[in-house]
Amino acid sequence: MKTDQRTTAAPIPRQRHSGRRFLTQTSVTLLTLLTITALATLPWTLSWMNVQQLDHAVRHAPSATPILSIEKLTTPTTPTATVINTPTQAHSAIVRSLHGASSWMGHDDLGRSLLFRLLPGFLISLGIGIAAAAIAIVVGVLFGSIAALAGGRIDAAMMRIVDVLFSLPYVLTVILLKVALTRPLTALFGGESAIANLVILLVAISGVSWLTMARVIRGQVLSLREQPFIEASRAAGAGWTHILLKHITPNLMGPITVYAALVVPQAIMQEAFLSFLGIGIQPPTPSLGRLAADGVEAVNTFVSYWWLIVFPCAALVLTLVALNFIGDALRNALDPKSAT
Repeated sequence: MKTDQRTTAAPIPRQRHSGRRFLTQTSVTLLTLLTITALATLPWTLSWMNVQQLDHAVRHAPSATPILSIEKLTTPTTPTATVINTPTQAHSAIVRSLHGASSWMGHDDLGRSLLFRLLPGFLISLGIGIAAAAIAIVVGVLFGSIAALAGGRIDAAMMRIVDVLFSLPYVLTVILLKVALTRPLTALFGGESAIANLVILLVAISGVSWLTMARVIRGQVLSLREQPFIEASRAAGAGWTHILLKHITPNLMGPITVYAALVVPQAIMQEAFLSFLGIGIQPPTPSLGRLAADGVEAVNTFVSYWWLIVFPCAALVLTLVALNFIGDALRNALDPKSAT
């Protein structure tokens, strides 16, 4: 007598995937809210970013109420004092609400609101990360594609250039770039040293990030160039430029998107590291790394000015973690083989 033996498939574990989905959605929501808040308040935070709200250089801990009244804040005490323009009636409510939030994260050693420096600093760090990733993608895709399509000695020579650049000490390269380019770039931008430092920082960060991208794209193009549809295009008389733009580049969008999502937090971390060492963003321009460096300088064994280092480092950690979660989600979505 035969028995009916039925096998049931094991249930697919969804707890891990639901947890990843929740973390990704939370990360996207967090970055979106931070970006919208920073952009919406940018006209006022830029005006108050470097305003000294106290009569003398003193640090104030976070408070629920502002240190000074808005009337005193908008009234100059000395002929050379930097003050905020008197708000118009249309913006009065917004200015007063922002002034009420000026002490939520405390004040630094110059009496400047840490919150009003942290919001534009977040935008500057995020903008540097996105710009550096864009430059790295453009240069890396072009360099890797040309090397793979050219082949032979050209490919070997171009890859040796990548190897040489990989072997250079990163911090020493940044210092040499800063020494060599600061004066000519400052003169080029009409004496704006802040813009010159920003350009040097972008060149330094993107000058390292594109190397890995070039190797990844070269391997992908070498694999794609042997595919039948590429051979068919060549047989039809298409040139390498047409093949690169119409056939190869669309098939590279997955790796490019994944790498871009992973390069942005890496670039933000490099900016924070360089600013922490004092060779990145220069004061008074804020960034997450610059604010963290200022917080470390304010910490001593006698008085704990904890808010000057906790809030910038917390913003930096949250930004990096959120971007890494988003990058992992894009990698799993565009490369199913990587999902575990």
